[in-house]
Amino acid sequence: MTLKVRRGLPSLRTVRLVRELERSFAVACERGRFRLAHYSIQNDHVHLIVEATSNMDLACGMKSIGARLARAVNRIFARRGAVLADRYHRHVLRTPREVRNALAYVLLNARRHLAKLGWKLQSVEAIDPASSGRWFNGWGRRCEPPAHAPPTVAIPRTWLLAAGWRRHGLISPAEVPGA
Repeated sequence: MTLKVRRGLPSLRTVRLVRELERSFAVACERGRFRLAHYSIQNDHVHLIVEATSNMDLACGMKSIGARLARAVNRIFARRGAVLADRYHRHVLRTPREVRNALAYVLLNARRHLAKLGWKLQSVEAIDPASSGRWFNGWGRRCEPPAHAPPTVAIPRTWLLAAGWRRHGLISPAEVPGA
């Protein structure tokens, strides 16, 4: 899933907004039939990997996530009005390889954007602080989740997202998706 915000808004990657969104995601990540499994906050959009048991559950869950994003942006930047540019963009993941690629794309999206700008990223393996990567247990090297912060994402329940994608290898924090 991708949620885009309107032009002219400040970057979504400000520390205050990221922390506010994480608090909100921690409350809403598990809604029974809808789960927020992973996310990455970029300057003008948010990538999400979610699980839903039906189209209705997906629509309701995304409406909740979109409303939480809009309220957080308006609260942090002391503004009013619409935040989202349009409806969410949806792509259904159907195979283990597709899920593995989507996980790398979402969790390492900041690296992708930096590489497009010409940055040399070969030796940098930092986990993006504006993503759920801190709670991801599929890194190719050991990364301890932060002890002081509760997870902001739900534990995946579907085979594809919980285990199936691992058939194609763990994800290195040094990867650049789509490179």
